Amino acid sequence: MNYPCGIRALRFESDNPNKSDVSAFGSSCAEKTLAFHKSFPEYSVTPLAKLENLARELKVGGIYVKDESYRFGLNAFKVLGGSYAIGCYIASHLGMEEMSFDSLVSEETKAKLGGITFVTATDGNHGRGVAWTANRLGQKSVVYMPKGTAKERLDNILALGSDASITDMVYDDAVRLSQKMAEEKGWVVVQDTSWDGYEEIPHKIMEGYVTMAAEAKEQLGEVKPTHIFLQAGVGSMAAAICAYFVSVCGEDKPIITVLEPTTADCFYKTALANDGALHAAEGDMNSMMAGLCCGEVCPLAWEILRDYGEFFVTVPDYVAANGMRSLAKPLGADSAVISGESGASTFGFVAELLSNPELAELKKAMGIDENSHILCFSTEGDTDRENYRRIVCG
Repeated sequence: MNYPCGIRALRFESDNPNKSDVSAFGSSCAEKTLAFHKSFPEYSVTPLAKLENLARELKVGGIYVKDESYRFGLNAFKVLGGSYAIGCYIASHLGMEEMSFDSLVSEETKAKLGGITFVTATDGNHGRGVAWTANRLGQKSVVYMPKGTAKERLDNILALGSDASITDMVYDDAVRLSQKMAEEKGWVVVQDTSWDGYEEIPHKIMEGYVTMAAEAKEQLGEVKPTHIFLQAGVGSMAAAICAYFVSVCGEDKPIITVLEPTTADCFYKTALANDGALHAAEGDMNSMMAGLCCGEVCPLAWEILRDYGEFFVTVPDYVAANGMRSLAKPLGADSAVISGESGASTFGFVAELLSNPELAELKKAMGIDENSHILCFSTEGDTDRENYRRIVCG
């Protein structure tokens, strides 16, 4: 359905009789990923903002925002996936029984491993996580970025010793470039999307994201989220968080909504068609939500979101901008959250959904009422500070 405010929403019911097995993303996965990430000296649990005053204002039971701007000092969650996948690759390559930061940087490991170059395509956050991990483990990285990438995001990756550059391509073509260069030079692709013959590393990246979900569940305590709103670029994060909560909650799982920018709507198009094929977004995908400007669905992610996602929505840029402002200047004593364009998108949608009369029927369809507890993930901080200041400060 198209709404006058520019939002589109689709209720989706999978006709797949055999739903995806998500047990690989459950409690045992959380134990492994948490143990690995905790082994890094930089690890700390990122905050969960509990927006009690806003929840009362908007007449719901609770609104919670997981603040990933504190993650490993990198201002975004993406390092969780890249670091875990790289760690698993090295451990598997060497037949290591223990996988921890100390074991990966030991002299014995370095002697056996030699030098590896990890390559990826990114709009910024994933590439920064891969570059940071390679740097911390004494390895090399090459990062290709799509046209239009903010220079600050490039500089952050270059500062980690990576061979990084902004291409003249859209994101999906930059992914293909990284694959081509890896084949020619013997590099290892660490990409957060999958294709035929390339599933193991993307799966490990998704497993790495479970750390974020497990932390949030622990922080919520006795509160069970009734609704989770997840932003999708290629969909790996959304699918991983969805899979974790489905696995640990069973029949009592939250209602999952997947969100994209209007101009990068590959999941929405795929759900709308519901014909068994994956449908790409078209054009240059111009949106300030750069981290979500991906034109092609990750097949691994679609299998999960197809079976367990109830709603797919697309939003224009103003929704994310309003979310950024509201999180930066919260109501009453609520905690402030510095959230970037992609990070604030789901919260911005929730605020619009609960306050805009045009969306009253959608709110009802989603089953949101005074007893609802809503969880969002602010996946990045001010990774483009100039744009952040322009939007939030005016």
